[in-house]
Amino acid sequence: MKKSNQFMNLPIISIQDGTEVGSVKSLVVNSQQGTVDFLTVEHEDWQISVRAVPFKKIVGVGEFAVTIENRSSIFDLTEIPIANELVQKKISITGAKLIDRKGQFIGEATEFFIDEENGLILGVAISMQSKEVVLSSEQVITYGRDLLVVKEEAELKFFDHAEQLLQSEKTEATEADPVKENQYKLLTGRTTTKDIFSKSGVLLFPNGTQLKKEDIVTAQEEGPSVLAELTMNVVG
Repeated sequence: MKKSNQFMNLPIISIQDGTEVGSVKSLVVNSQQGTVDFLTVEHEDWQISVRAVPFKKIVGVGEFAVTIENRSSIFDLTEIPIANELVQKKISITGAKLIDRKGQFIGEATEFFIDEENGLILGVAISMQSKEVVLSSEQVITYGRDLLVVKEEAELKFFDHAEQLLQSEKTEATEADPVKENQYKLLTGRTTTKDIFSKSGVLLFPNGTQLKKEDIVTAQEEGPSVLAELTMNVVG
């Protein structure tokens, strides 16, 4: 887990060349997914174009540098429309005001914490009137440009230390795994008796599909309603 400010100005090193190919200028937040999807790159030779490296192209984030395989991992933003769109939204998180869904003021975000393996935002540090606390990203409903909307104040669960975010994440993963394993056992090898569609209307499993484990994972990622529909329409 890294603080957002621990990324700033880090050299970006190409493993293939063994050279510095720029430095981290900013983090590009995907407000819909709650992730950091890109790092914008600063280089003295790039005065006009803005370039970025997708988080999934990062090999590692260390104390002294960010490493990528080679220079081809860095793209001009004009080549990645979604990156350009996210940059224009200017979601910074730090400095944003937090309100709950009923409009009550909670505090101000002073920092946020990122899983350096996948870019997932784990939580936010908040300055409140009398104390500094940490809030899990699970409590965040909306990441806006100037505001974060969170669950109702009565439902909020604050941590005293950022390290507790990792403990919470591990606990949730441990609790969820047995459920998923049971779903795999229940559905793998069975055959669908009707077409199963995603929430957006895309055909996932045609009638007569013999389900594999990866199919169950796909249904789980679509959410409870799709998984329930699948569970009720299989034989074998």
